[in-house]
Amino acid sequence: MNTKTPQNLPPVVSAWLNQLSDSKAWQSWPMPGGQLDVQSIQKQLGDLGATLDPADLVRLQQDYADQFAGLWQTVASSQIPVITDRRMSAPAWHANPFFAFQAAAYQLNARFLTALVDAVQSSEKVKQKLRFAVQQTIDALSPANFLATNPEAQQKIIDTRGESLTRGIAQLFADLQKGRVSQTDEAAFEVGKDVATTAGSVVFENDLFQLIQYAPLTKTVHARPLLIVPPCINKFYILDLQPQNSLVRYAVEQGNTVFLISWRNADVSLETTTWDRYVDDAAVRAIHVVQEISGQDQINALGFCVGGTILSCALAVLAARGEEPVASLTLLTAFLDFLDTGAIDVYIDDVQIGMREQMIGKSGLMAGRDFASAFSSLRPNDLLWNYVESNYLKGEAPQAFDLLYWNADSTNLPGPMFCYYLRHMYLENALKEPGRLTMAGEKIDLYKLNVPSFIYASREDHIVPWMSAYASTAILNAKKPANNRFVLGASGHIAGVINPPSKNKRSYWTNDKIGSDPEAWFAGAKEHPGSWWTEWSAFLAKHAGKQIAAPKKAGNAKYKVIEPAPGRYVKVRAE
Repeated sequence: MNTKTPQNLPPVVSAWLNQLSDSKAWQSWPMPGGQLDVQSIQKQLGDLGATLDPADLVRLQQDYADQFAGLWQTVASSQIPVITDRRMSAPAWHANPFFAFQAAAYQLNARFLTALVDAVQSSEKVKQKLRFAVQQTIDALSPANFLATNPEAQQKIIDTRGESLTRGIAQLFADLQKGRVSQTDEAAFEVGKDVATTAGSVVFENDLFQLIQYAPLTKTVHARPLLIVPPCINKFYILDLQPQNSLVRYAVEQGNTVFLISWRNADVSLETTTWDRYVDDAAVRAIHVVQEISGQDQINALGFCVGGTILSCALAVLAARGEEPVASLTLLTAFLDFLDTGAIDVYIDDVQIGMREQMIGKSGLMAGRDFASAFSSLRPNDLLWNYVESNYLKGEAPQAFDLLYWNADSTNLPGPMFCYYLRHMYLENALKEPGRLTMAGEKIDLYKLNVPSFIYASREDHIVPWMSAYASTAILNAKKPANNRFVLGASGHIAGVINPPSKNKRSYWTNDKIGSDPEAWFAGAKEHPGSWWTEWSAFLAKHAGKQIAAPKKAGNAKYKVIEPAPGRYVKVRAE
């Protein structure tokens, strides 16, 4: 096979095809008995400001040689080596000595490369980037990813008389046309019909967002409405997937009048839009519209992920202007203190951000497909390679899954807005410093936000590590820490948040004693089975005001209904 890889493909697909296009690629991995070019390794490490003790390299090579010799003896004696990789756990990998050897040798090489990085002497930041790069290589070169070394895929071709191979090729070319690897049956969903179905109306819009007011499901509602600010990096309907797992619908069912920002999928008309506009012309504007429609001086507000950061900045701007528009603040897996940015940190340094700024810092778009590729690279086996194996090598059609449909519905962001966010928050962690940043003409001081706050984090979150989310408790209500409530849920960034009580899944932890040490907080926390949503609903009810008759129609004389929910903006896909 010696065909040229098509141009303009997603980087992950291009890499895979480049490997497939070389008929010897799979044969060169593993590399039994291969000798490393020590001088080349030392030079490359030196360019990164790192070193590797030659004695450590000799030791690692000797360990590798000894282990490979042991593996070879195991196979030569007709024994099957131990295979621990879950992607190669099927009987087919253990039944044939050739495939078992390939899998075991792959594991050995993976351990060697990992140990090699661990032996490098450098800053933790450099080692983190080295680990990330090496792990990308390890995951990409798994024998499970190649037809020549995947016995399950080969057997399926035989069992289906070649039909699986035909389907796999067809699905590969279909994905090449889409520019991404399919994770779900996208034809099974339509926004507004199968997802984002909670009834409501768009009551305001500008060039950045539409504001949705959801229809009541109870005869009476709390006087103070709830405004939800979702992340602008993704579509809002992660909070309104289907009725049984919709946080929006749940909040409405609890007697809240719910408003929600639906962000516009940025196009060239927004390519010079700044972070300030997202704060002032979107979040601040939405707060004021909700106040006017509800007739309430104070409302409740919720921000999810970067939506929580934008909402907090908007509240700080309003505080500087002498306004206190919210009775309570809820933050879901959101950063205020970017002390530990988790897995994304491999993309955060002055050089990489400087390159972004040169390309799109003044004008341009951060493409949604680039977001998708970056996030997939953080968990490549789960979000890429298992689909390469199932979709292309085995010819299996992706299953219908609402969350993965949402995950594939990417959004673009304005370049100036995105670069500001990366530099001043992710790189410099300047948001937490009082007065350092100026937004919408006001110096930002989050420490002046003294409002009852519900702060939620997910214990296994690799996007917003829970201890970083916990750090918000030292910023909000700094003078009255008892006004903060911190709740830690099980699972990750999305699955931990989308955990409805009706499913009775997972668990969460609470501890009313909030101090400076998150580990001490967790040590004293109590675990509860089920969903944290009930805890949040009880918190919200305390600050939602008296019961009043549910509104008979959306909007008011000034803000009339524009169109039914979910509106036009959420249906625009990134190009």
